[in-house]
Amino acid sequence: MKQAVQFGAGNIGRGFLGQLYFESGYRTTFVDVIPEVVEGLQRRGAYPLRIVGASPRELVISNVTALSSLDTEAVADALAAADIAATAVGVNVLPRIAPVLAAGIARRFTHPDSAPLNIIVCENLIDAGPFLRDQVRAHLDARFHAVLDDRVGFVEASIGRMVPIMTPEQRAEDPLLVCVEAYCDLPVDANGFRGPIPPLAHMMPRSNFKAYVERKLFVHNAGHAATAYLGYLRGHEYIWQAIADPLIRAEADAAMAETCMGLSQKHGMPLGDLQAHWADLVERFQNKALGDQILRVAADPVRKLGPRDRLIGSALMCLDQGVEPNHVAFAAAAAMLYDPPQDAAAQRLQDIRAQGGLDAVLKQVCQLPGESRLAGMIRAGAERLQQEGWIK
Repeated sequence: MKQAVQFGAGNIGRGFLGQLYFESGYRTTFVDVIPEVVEGLQRRGAYPLRIVGASPRELVISNVTALSSLDTEAVADALAAADIAATAVGVNVLPRIAPVLAAGIARRFTHPDSAPLNIIVCENLIDAGPFLRDQVRAHLDARFHAVLDDRVGFVEASIGRMVPIMTPEQRAEDPLLVCVEAYCDLPVDANGFRGPIPPLAHMMPRSNFKAYVERKLFVHNAGHAATAYLGYLRGHEYIWQAIADPLIRAEADAAMAETCMGLSQKHGMPLGDLQAHWADLVERFQNKALGDQILRVAADPVRKLGPRDRLIGSALMCLDQGVEPNHVAFAAAAAMLYDPPQDAAAQRLQDIRAQGGLDAVLKQVCQLPGESRLAGMIRAGAERLQQEGWIK
């Protein structure tokens, strides 16, 4: 049986990639740091995956096992023998798994006739593939550096499946259960592979992958963020409630009309296809059974207001393409008011705003010059929020 090694057994690891491996006939070894998850997968050799929505169903994902990420020898052995591998650990954890990736690669290519290895990098980071390659190189003996470049693919992916935070009731039902939406496409960078592209259900290799990365960030993530931050101001708890609010829906639609126009002009993607993608996302946002919380989607506003991220990044892209992102700027202004006490990043954001006002946020968080066109649009958005009664 073909072998897959999955670094990260969380929502994306178990809730997305595990299904793809299972449907493609792989045996999957999950690598994770949480003992209860590792022991549960080892003991049961399977876990439940619940697809929620209009046509709910439950799958049993079998032919699985797990290793502790602390067991570097066993993980390196598994990677050395793998037919495919992937990461879904979070950007900040990538440097921590680089040493064991290097150990597995060295072990594999000690044998000169070993097949190429492709590692799908499922992380929210632009240029995640080159970043992880450099991290691994730093831990790899110099005699394997040429092999790393020639025979190891670090393949960037665009993750679109929505996997909400599990409720305490769901966790009590089964600690290995993951609830997900039905959407299951996995666009990947076709140019990142080494050797033949391994067969994997729902994987969509794309040669113009950067366009798909930006579509994910500037349509899916930006639309999600706009819905969440405006929904927070309107007192909603769930994304489905927010997108059903006519005021929010109108703003989200207008903002995504701007980003779709910008992306179409930048990448030559058909505008109708981008608009249809947004319409499909709206349908998915309306999935009540998913129970996607605004607090999850809006979390960490400091990162999400960064200069290359979903709101500021998409607005700057629009301006570069001659599109006026007034409604994206309005959503960014709403994000700057996000203040739940349990979100440390939100409180840090509010501290910056309390000390220096909106201009301090624009400079320190968004890295925008105060006199820039976009800074002016965000200030206008903040005034609109006040004038139209979004701020209570």
